Amino acid sequence: MRKPNVIIIMVVVFAFAKAYAQGITVQPKKPTASEIYEDLQKLNFLGSVLYVAAHPDDENTTAISYFANQIKARTAYLSLTRGDGGQNIIGPELRELLGVIRTQELLAARATDGGEQRFTRANDFGYSKHPDETLEIWNKDEVLGDVVWAIRTFKPDVIINRFDHRSPGTTHGHHTSSAMLSVEAFDLANDASKYPDQLQFTDTWQPQRQFFNTSWWFYGSREKFAEADKSNLVKVDVGTYYPGLGLSNTEISSLSRSQHKSQGFGNTGSRGTSDTYFELLRGEMPSNNDVFGDINTTWTRVKGGKAIQKILDGVVSKYDFAAPEKSVSELAKAYALVSQLEDKHWRTIKTKELEDLIVACSGLYLEARSSESFATMGSDIKLSFEAINRSAQPIQLNSIVITPNAQNVAVAKPLNNNVKYNSDTTIKISDAFKDTSAYWLREEGSLGMYNVADRNDIGKPQTTQENTVMFDLTIAGVSIKIERPIIYKYNDRVKGEVYEPFEIVPPVSAKVDSKVIIFAKAEAKKIPVTVTNHRAVVNGNVALQVPNGWSVSPKDFKITSDTRNTDQEFVFTVTPPSGDSEGSLIPVVTVDGNKYDKELVSIDYAHIPKQTLFLPNKAKVVRLDIERKGDYIGYIQGAGDAVPDNLEQIGYQVAVIKPSEITSERLTQFDAVVVGIRAYNVVEELQVKQPLLLDYVEKGGTLIAQYNTSGRWGNTKIGAPYDLTLSRDRVTDENSEVRILAKNHPVMNFPNKLTTADFDGWTQERGLYFPNKWASEYTPILSMNDKGESPKDGSLLVARHGKGHYIYTGLSFFRELPAGVSGAYKLFANMLSIGKQENKKIKQ
Repeated sequence: MRKPNVIIIMVVVFAFAKAYAQGITVQPKKPTASEIYEDLQKLNFLGSVLYVAAHPDDENTTAISYFANQIKARTAYLSLTRGDGGQNIIGPELRELLGVIRTQELLAARATDGGEQRFTRANDFGYSKHPDETLEIWNKDEVLGDVVWAIRTFKPDVIINRFDHRSPGTTHGHHTSSAMLSVEAFDLANDASKYPDQLQFTDTWQPQRQFFNTSWWFYGSREKFAEADKSNLVKVDVGTYYPGLGLSNTEISSLSRSQHKSQGFGNTGSRGTSDTYFELLRGEMPSNNDVFGDINTTWTRVKGGKAIQKILDGVVSKYDFAAPEKSVSELAKAYALVSQLEDKHWRTIKTKELEDLIVACSGLYLEARSSESFATMGSDIKLSFEAINRSAQPIQLNSIVITPNAQNVAVAKPLNNNVKYNSDTTIKISDAFKDTSAYWLREEGSLGMYNVADRNDIGKPQTTQENTVMFDLTIAGVSIKIERPIIYKYNDRVKGEVYEPFEIVPPVSAKVDSKVIIFAKAEAKKIPVTVTNHRAVVNGNVALQVPNGWSVSPKDFKITSDTRNTDQEFVFTVTPPSGDSEGSLIPVVTVDGNKYDKELVSIDYAHIPKQTLFLPNKAKVVRLDIERKGDYIGYIQGAGDAVPDNLEQIGYQVAVIKPSEITSERLTQFDAVVVGIRAYNVVEELQVKQPLLLDYVEKGGTLIAQYNTSGRWGNTKIGAPYDLTLSRDRVTDENSEVRILAKNHPVMNFPNKLTTADFDGWTQERGLYFPNKWASEYTPILSMNDKGESPKDGSLLVARHGKGHYIYTGLSFFRELPAGVSGAYKLFANMLSIGKQENKKIKQ
């Protein structure tokens, strides 16, 4: 029998132990005796470090793990964005849905490396080449205010920037901007005249030092770095080994880094010494090789801390790994003292740490479980409570209070050693229960900023779990109230015990399956609308709002249902105008006089908790005259995109082909074959199948290869029929001028005549990873560039190969087609139609 990977099991336990406090709904915290000891040591360190960068996966997980686990500092990563503008290697989600995934991946990373997670309201609008552009789109003043808010609320002694603020234009504009804003905020955070509205909720704060986390890479080479003056650098060996965890710091770092699965950042662990450098930017250079050097990080920094220090020193020195419960009574004494501290900041932090340790040492398990995964206002649900004390320590359960509505479940029962307490109660969901949807998506934002109504939400990684239960206990003679989120739990025959968030949802939701609907002719289409009722009894109607000049029939449908969680489909007939037009279809459900226009979106991947979102539901409708040739298209998926669905919108029949299904016989069925984004990066079997694809082209077929990345994925071979070299060239300004180089080429004229006007209205970018060298057999079709740069002519290359055509394109069709960009549809139809004017058939 194969033995389980012990390292992975240990890290999963370690992650679970950290994740509960971060707000991730996973199995509750169940730390080992060794992990309890690590957390006891952390109690005695009163220092904080804030690491600052721009995106998920920018952070140095090795440094974060080192500060959290070796130094025992309170450590947080401030990512200015949620990574909404990136690509997704695990599925089709982009933009705000990708931001949700990457948020949860960051939380999983912090659960692994021991840090905390913070954000600003900045929206990752895509690649930016200069901070001037970045800060204009982001709204510099607001994002700077969010960085100041993060400093004032987290109160770091030390700030570390991932990027260099002195090098604008040399890297991603978001990267440099994060460092520039951090440097500016260093002083502003302690100035009461700056962002004074924040001071209703927090105080000013002055960090002691600020560093730049530099490396040889920023110096151009290892040789230049070796010769550089390092008198202003703090050198730290972050390769520490933790016997209690059985892992080195760099192994933990790799496991943390590997949580960024949507970006393909799987990382192999390493062992041994590993030096990291921090360049001092602000404050005084420490007298020793420690970023916290000369900063008081002991309990003496707070009034009344000396007595607490004495108790906790005793707990650490006398800790019994075989019986952690022996520490409970002394921890309870420390808890009583900490809860009386005048310093509100450290009182809040250390009270929570002590609470968690008392629970862990006593083996105390507390749970509030809903009978349903979600509930609507006015509905009744059953809550089940479990409490068990697995120690000889005296613990009394006094009461259980359902926090939102203050409903009290009187108990007054001693929790005897290993004797489980269970009870149930029924509650009604009232307005006191809080919305559980992603707070930053509740209001419509802008290209560069999310709109967050509540000041206290800004910076939080996710919506605070306010639908909780408070267990009122007396532990070792000290009154302690412990809050637990209401969760939903069930048993899966394969996965076993599964925990999910308990959600508050509207009574109904509605959706139009296709987010872009193309009307290629002035003919009506049947548009199905699916209405889901989330409560048992629903009576109302559903209507479909259409743009001016469009018509819909019937006006509405009546909805009647007496069964919870059922779908009903209603088919509307939508007729477009005769000329070009675009707008939105919005299904609106009216129930009890209230209107609901949100769609239920679930994101369910094994590496993150299930996400339930209610987002504004609308479909873009586009009326345009578009011609196409050919009918049957083969599509080979790469990293995941929605292009196959988009092509079906203009009348193509699309078959998604697995690489294992690629044969000469199968390929003869298709009028064209399209290779999805990054397929050659992520689908190894394509290297073997590429000769069959080129043979298909040589015999008269059309093969379209969409963009692949260069560099990071190693020596990517896209198997083109003639030489071409991928580069990192990209055009990030979606409004940049497009020049047509080959005006008479069929791809610009058949079956649709294209002009530069067809490149208006593109979204996020023109394209990325364009080839910069190619053989003479290719015809470059377009030229474009960002402001101040040389022309980039490799965005669309077409070559004859035998009787067929090979096309390589870095244009971002994977963004433009789902956004309903008319010109992108016309250009893609022409690419698929190339050669069809000759009316040839592929012969074997």
